Amino acid sequence: MARFTARVAMRWSDMDAYGHVNNVQFLTYLEESRVEMFHAVPLSGVDQVASGILVASHEIRYRKPLLHRNAPVPIDVWVTRIGAASFDLSYEVHDDAAGPVYATAASTMVPYDFAAERPRRLTPEEREWLAGYLEPPG
Repeated sequence: MARFTARVAMRWSDMDAYGHVNNVQFLTYLEESRVEMFHAVPLSGVDQVASGILVASHEIRYRKPLLHRNAPVPIDVWVTRIGAASFDLSYEVHDDAAGPVYATAASTMVPYDFAAERPRRLTPEEREWLAGYLEPPG
């Protein structure tokens, strides 16, 4: 199993009136981390996944307030399920090493054919690429 770790830059405007990162901003952080994952490893199938994919659902559990800082926040991304026409990603927003976990999240992703305006099946190349990040839930 190989988790991908993205380092997402924080913006001063991400904070809310309580002095921590607003919960809505976490969705942007998740998006930035998965886009970075899809573009970081130039393997066959990745471009199709990155350019023709929709989010079907998100689930976020906030563990601890995340305060603004200059250093990017590390976000681990990995695959927990590969289906015929969808796959699930999990995320962990944390500090390096043994630092705190700020949030855990999951997304169901659906490959989409924009020309046909409908979901499509994963290609064998996409399935193989995704399998390199597979860590079944446990």
